[in-house]
Amino acid sequence: MSNKKTVVVAMSGGVDSSVAAALLQRQGYNCIGVFMRLGGELGGQTLSEQPELVACSPQKAKAAKAHHQGCCSTGDAADARYVAGLLNIPFYALNFQNDFGRIIDYFVGEYNRGRTPNPCVRCNEYLKFGKLAQYARAIGADYVATGHYARIVHDAVGGQQILRGRDSAKDQSYVLFGVPPAELPRMLLPIGDYPKSQVRAMARELGLPVFDKPDSQEICFVPDNDYFGLVKRKSPQTVRAGNIVDGSGHVVGRHEGHQGFTLGQRRGVGVAFGYPIYVTSIDAGANTVQVGPRAELLHRRLVAREVNWLAPHADGPIACTAKVRYNSPAQLARAYLNGSDELVVEFDQPVPAITPGQAVACYDGERLLGGAWIDHICDEGSAVQKAEAIS
Repeated sequence: MSNKKTVVVAMSGGVDSSVAAALLQRQGYNCIGVFMRLGGELGGQTLSEQPELVACSPQKAKAAKAHHQGCCSTGDAADARYVAGLLNIPFYALNFQNDFGRIIDYFVGEYNRGRTPNPCVRCNEYLKFGKLAQYARAIGADYVATGHYARIVHDAVGGQQILRGRDSAKDQSYVLFGVPPAELPRMLLPIGDYPKSQVRAMARELGLPVFDKPDSQEICFVPDNDYFGLVKRKSPQTVRAGNIVDGSGHVVGRHEGHQGFTLGQRRGVGVAFGYPIYVTSIDAGANTVQVGPRAELLHRRLVAREVNWLAPHADGPIACTAKVRYNSPAQLARAYLNGSDELVVEFDQPVPAITPGQAVACYDGERLLGGAWIDHICDEGSAVQKAEAIS
């Protein structure tokens, strides 16, 4: 038996999680590599039906990668196992396929409601720091580690905080807002202090064959990026043709299903006005898609639900910066916690395409304060101003 701390490392087969495992091993941790098997397919077969690919080298997994790109494919499992073998650490593929069905159902359900889901954030919340954390506790591990570009620091009173990654271009703190506060003391983010270029350089120096592996660009269960096709396959009865309307409600075109559109979309709208137009709202009940100029996308206030607040709660508005999607810059704002399950965010300046179904994350400088899931826009008066008046 060893007195060293044990850490379960979520290994996706990519360069980031591979280097995370190597760094932790160098720091003296007992590492256990874990690949979360979520149901990736290759030619109609699941991972469990192709055990020879799970144990093979990355070169033999090229066929798998050609058919499935994402963070949980059969080829990725092969890469993860191969790296674990090079590092001489135990490796296990955990079957989370049944649990992952919940993520897919959520994804389809949000599109059917006229919202735009974020399954990767939900996966972090429910699986990586939910089910995987439970597994770590069950085997007596002290920590769970991932290859996210964010940092965990300890404050003066013994608490933990999530900070942005040092590499601002790769910062992934936004997708971690839903991590349960109770899991922060058991969470390690080894690569958050490094830029991506250095992570790749370390992988090359360590002889890890994934050093030049491209980053995943697709949702793992939609490898062809055909979200609309997935919704139609999973819930064909919900997809109906309907009207495309302008801001005055005039019909300007037809669509094959509102699920094929997202707020802020410009390409593929299907109608032309002689100037750039965008999807400005989606009404699932009426099965209509509204389009208009970019100015109609600008809003200042939102209400979000399912709040996960990592900082101490405040009685009044909180000066912060906030971002409403992963790849958008944080904007100056004020946030108000209305009880335990409602977050109101008011931006100093209007921001484009505040999208129900996406997350809003709030920051104090580099520190992630918390966030919630955007429910609706509330431009009809400032809830924050009303809260200030009451206080």
